[in-house]
Amino acid sequence: MMAVLAAGSMIVACSPAQSNQLEQVAETTEVETSESARPPKVSVTNGATDVEPGEPVTVSAEAGLESVTMTNEEGREVESEFNDDNTEWTTAEPLGYGREYTIEARDKEGQKVVSSFTTVSPAATVNAYLGPLDGSEVGVAQAVTIRFDNAIEDTKAIEERISVETSNDTEGAFFWLDPYEVRWRPKEYWEPGTEVTVKADLYGRKLDEGVYGGDDSEISFTIGNKVETVVDNYDKMLRVYENDELIKEFPISLGTDGQFDTPNGTYVVGDEHTHLTMDSRTFGLGLDAGGYVTDVDYATQLSYSGIYVHSAPWALWAMGSQNQSHGCINASYEDAQWFQDTVKRGDPVVVKNTAGSTLTPYDGLGYWNLEWDQRSGGDGEQLYS
Repeated sequence: MMAVLAAGSMIVACSPAQSNQLEQVAETTEVETSESARPPKVSVTNGATDVEPGEPVTVSAEAGLESVTMTNEEGREVESEFNDDNTEWTTAEPLGYGREYTIEARDKEGQKVVSSFTTVSPAATVNAYLGPLDGSEVGVAQAVTIRFDNAIEDTKAIEERISVETSNDTEGAFFWLDPYEVRWRPKEYWEPGTEVTVKADLYGRKLDEGVYGGDDSEISFTIGNKVETVVDNYDKMLRVYENDELIKEFPISLGTDGQFDTPNGTYVVGDEHTHLTMDSRTFGLGLDAGGYVTDVDYATQLSYSGIYVHSAPWALWAMGSQNQSHGCINASYEDAQWFQDTVKRGDPVVVKNTAGSTLTPYDGLGYWNLEWDQRSGGDGEQLYS
């Protein structure tokens, strides 16, 4: 399982729970005019019933604004601000869904405008849950992970509301794993030390017909040292490199040849467990078909499909010479512990020279097995499996 950040509910004084039977009422605009200047202008059409609450509302006046107030149907005044010369007023907080608002504006020549409108009541809202953990240090292969609580049909509309800012202008792109999950990853591995900030600016924005953004969310994280692991079936050894220098190698045993071949390809370190109960039924192998329920130590996740590096004291005889696992990378207790203590979330692990296929890129940790031109908007754009 990937660690996922759950976005908290945004509490906005102007946006309590909406009413499903909201009466949409619009006042008639009242304008007191003078010949010297036009009356204050409101950015929202008077009587509108489908205003997006994420879009700021403005009032402007050539003569300068004397006063502007905007209240919801309960009389609560919306936070706002003027520009330096008081010719423009802007809301300074998000509006609520399905709410009625009234604006009263007067310019310095005494001209007055009263305008009312209603914000949209969405049929559905979409929230984005971002990873990795805010404030974390991760490996050079870590992608920005984004999970949605509703299926996304208009992927481009969502992408436009998500920004990835890096300290060194890293080139990257979106890769969609399924309608609920997308990754943003660099074209090449991150440079160590890169600082990353991700923002999902969804609230109040139209994402599809009747579908609007839920809460906004934001995370920041840093890229740590490059720690890359290579697992080679030819000699059944696992080698760990830090900043391209070999720091340790040890014998391992992979998936049984011809039956449970460990897939080749690039994996990414995920969750780490000091102790873990491994149950083959979670990936479709029943106990009556040779499956297992086994407690293991120092299990380091490499795929959503259940491939881990873990301690396997029962297989010491096979390490470095034979493959006998159900697909996991078996190591001694001491080596599995060292590995878990050394690697971090987001470090790449390359498996090569097995008889297996390539790890599917649509596994939650297999996204480096997608070609760059398969990115969203690329020449070979490919959505989902």
